[in-house]
Amino acid sequence: MTVKLLNHRAEGPVSAPPLLLGPSLGTSLALWDQVAPELSTGHRVVRWDLPGHGASAADLIGPGATVGDLAALVLSLADSLGIDRFAYAGVSLGGAVGLHLAVHHPERLTSLAVLCSSADFGGSTAWRERAARVRRDGLGWLADNADARWFTPGFTVPRLVRDHREADPRAYAACCDALAAFDLRDRLGDIAVPTLLVAGRQDPATPPAHLRQIADAVPHATLVELPGASHLAPAQCPRAVLSALRTQLDGPPASGMAVRREVLGDTHVDGAQARQTPFTARFQDFISRYAWGEIWTDPTLSRRERSMITLTALVAHGHYDELAMHVRAARRNGLTPQEIGAVLLQTAVYCGVPAANSAFATAQRVLAEEEGEAEGEG
Repeated sequence: MTVKLLNHRAEGPVSAPPLLLGPSLGTSLALWDQVAPELSTGHRVVRWDLPGHGASAADLIGPGATVGDLAALVLSLADSLGIDRFAYAGVSLGGAVGLHLAVHHPERLTSLAVLCSSADFGGSTAWRERAARVRRDGLGWLADNADARWFTPGFTVPRLVRDHREADPRAYAACCDALAAFDLRDRLGDIAVPTLLVAGRQDPATPPAHLRQIADAVPHATLVELPGASHLAPAQCPRAVLSALRTQLDGPPASGMAVRREVLGDTHVDGAQARQTPFTARFQDFISRYAWGEIWTDPTLSRRERSMITLTALVAHGHYDELAMHVRAARRNGLTPQEIGAVLLQTAVYCGVPAANSAFATAQRVLAEEEGEAEGEG
């Protein structure tokens, strides 16, 4: 028997840490268009559509649905993709799904980010009234004022408003039923996964106070408030959301000087600092901020990969003093002497045999010195 799954889009390397992104009521996975591609450089990003939204089937849920039903659909999707544990981030109803997973299925989550959401969406009355009217009149009346509910004045995303207008009324109403029944306020203290809360300071639907309530109750949670953001923060303030999520997922970015020391070693960096003069100070600062603080910290490539690229570039330009330094760096970054040799052999084809000959001589000297240092330590 074939199990019907939520429509989804997967981006990024299959081997990368998985990250599931949940949408807000009335939107589709397009809500994450400005954020997901950036996150997919270092994660296997899977964003999904609510039932009856985007390309998800409407009959995945029915009247009286709960957030737990939606969470079960998300877990079925993860299972179908072979994803056991994953980071999760969701907006509004998608955030409520994340809270449910953190309370009822903590073994599946590595971290949680809840954006513009709540542990209780204001009680059941308004949501049941909305569900009844949507079942009777459709979604046009709601889509007409979507901009006022979702964005600050003067801002809109036509694609998302169109998604709202085109959603299936029956499934939308069932999602309203889920919000009507949702209340996890007395379970927030049970959440043990690392948790980030993101609030839009101008969000009328889930004001910052809703996120503060969660942050105060969830142990060690982090709260970020975004100025200028309303309810659909990933669409309106994608750079700010991306920065908050990257910090949540990967930790704060390492400083350029810290990375420089990790790759080149304290001895080299201390020597460079000791030789610094007022004339070279700005250049040293530039190297630490740009080369090491921007390029080497970019998670798109691993440090091993960056070492291989750097070795090749240095051979191509005949920078053999720098090559010696980066042979040592390559060893710190996990390359074996055999892998370094393979890189240099490749340069013989594309940079020329004389250049590779000099490079092999430089690398052999450095590797012999390292071997001698290791023997001395023994």
